[in-house]
Amino acid sequence: MLIGLAVVGGINMSGSGSGATVLPVVSAVAGEVPTISKPEGSAPTELTTKDIILGTGAEVLPTSTLTVHYTLMAWSTGKIIESSWSGEPATFPLAQVVEGWQKGLPGSKEGGRRLLILPPSMGYGAAGSGPIGPNETLIFAVDIIGVA
Repeated sequence: MLIGLAVVGGINMSGSGSGATVLPVVSAVAGEVPTISKPEGSAPTELTTKDIILGTGAEVLPTSTLTVHYTLMAWSTGKIIESSWSGEPATFPLAQVVEGWQKGLPGSKEGGRRLLILPPSMGYGAAGSGPIGPNETLIFAVDIIGVA
């Protein structure tokens, strides 16, 4: 009975409209374009990671060169800004991308999908970049296709 009350209390609190953070939900179908639900509440102020699909291949190291597919959503609008799924996967040395990827992808494995939520300081900061507005919190669903 106490467990039931704790669960109901948790549901009521998260749905109370109090500005509580509700992280986006990412689909877990390997090989398909991920769907990302619109986030709610205040954006996290620290790097947030979650494995959506656990990979079983080579582990990502800070020195790895990766081949990935990714989808990028802006926290403030809940809209997709960019996706590599419309073309070829992206390949790059991990050391040459934004800090949030450098700190958030090591430990993931080839074949996996990881959710990354980057505070502005680990993304593009006050300057923004192209379609990414200033001080935007970024939500990425990253599929690790290759690790070298």
